[in-house]
Amino acid sequence: MAERIVADKTGKSPPLAVKGMNDLLPDEAARWEWVEDRARNLLTRWGYRNLRTPIVEPTGLFVRGLGEVTDIVEKEMFSWVDAMNGDALSLRPEATAGIVRAINEHNALYNGPLRIWQMGPMFRHERPQKGRSRQFHQLDVEALGYPGPDVDAEVILMLRAFWRELGLVEGRDIVLELNSLGEAEERRAHRAALVAHFEEHADQLDADSRRRLHSNPLRILDTKNAAMATLVDTAPRLLDFLGAASLAHFGALRGILDACGLAYTVNPRLVRGMDYYNLTVFEWKSPHLGAQSTVCGGGRYDQLIETLGGKPAPGIGFGLGMERLMLTLEAAGRAATQPPAAAYAIVPDAAVLPRVMPVLDALRSAGVTVVMHAAGKDGQGSMKSQFKRADASGAAFALVFGPDELACGVVTVKPLRDAAAAQYTRPMADPRGWAHELRTP
Repeated sequence: MAERIVADKTGKSPPLAVKGMNDLLPDEAARWEWVEDRARNLLTRWGYRNLRTPIVEPTGLFVRGLGEVTDIVEKEMFSWVDAMNGDALSLRPEATAGIVRAINEHNALYNGPLRIWQMGPMFRHERPQKGRSRQFHQLDVEALGYPGPDVDAEVILMLRAFWRELGLVEGRDIVLELNSLGEAEERRAHRAALVAHFEEHADQLDADSRRRLHSNPLRILDTKNAAMATLVDTAPRLLDFLGAASLAHFGALRGILDACGLAYTVNPRLVRGMDYYNLTVFEWKSPHLGAQSTVCGGGRYDQLIETLGGKPAPGIGFGLGMERLMLTLEAAGRAATQPPAAAYAIVPDAAVLPRVMPVLDALRSAGVTVVMHAAGKDGQGSMKSQFKRADASGAAFALVFGPDELACGVVTVKPLRDAAAAQYTRPMADPRGWAHELRTP
């Protein structure tokens, strides 16, 4: 390790980002902020509250919660043993297990059900490709302690409201698929039939499916191998094994969605990558994304809280992939940009900054976005060059603090986007009195 550190410090090549872990420069980050702001506003209106958990968790949490034979646990986690105390640790590959761990640890359901959300980075060691990075970002939403299909419908309809706020069109930019995984005993009966079906056609299974046949045969249904499509299509359907209670739950959910005019497709082959799901599962997909089309997926997990050591309580939630959402918005022509500043302050003499800065501070405190021209290595620069920068900034107004203005205790407000509008002056002593005149983004 020491040799590696020395080599990194003394190497002539500049350090680069880790493969699959990407930078977001200001223009792109601004588009993310636009989406994130709308998400926070929407979740607040629907009664969801923020919860934050660490990005590092015990490895056993994910093995126990997600399932030992899932792709995530078997080959995608960034895991290590802490050299100080021998603890097995992992970067979180998804959010739900860590949230449930926090809920159990703090007995957060003691006073009743919770609606919560989290936003942040997740980590999976897989081949980077478009829409899939090793460090990726999710908006995760969970409703804990609610058993009914009404809350299943709520989280799905909340997502529809989110798509609409972002300008995505259902059926064109985003589509919904639904399924029910039933309960444990129904899945066991289906599993036995599934194994029998695939054993009968074992010669058609690829290596990955043969490996899963007796450990997690449900995941074979999610294969991307086109050569197995017919075999998967003729496999027993889980929906045919559901009992009256599971069918009633699914029917009630569909009834609510139908009443709200939400179009969807029932996909009997829809499964999720974690073992903890039961009853309702769903995915929102974008036709713009090709093979990696899932933008958001989730479902019900009524046994997970108990599995991870808490008192039995139901739950439902979803994870929304921010990278794939940004690709969808771009394809749909909805890639928002950060609004320009309302004003650009032109200060030809650095010596007057003690008089100028209080004015700018007051304007910003009043809600006006102001960019100040800062001195370069050659000083403040000419008035002409500063006006060029003001125009290039996209600001609606230039605020001119020249010698004549300062002598009179005023600032000249020059409109930059309206050629017919005349410039005017305002008192430096009362910036809050005229701040409202400046267009704020």
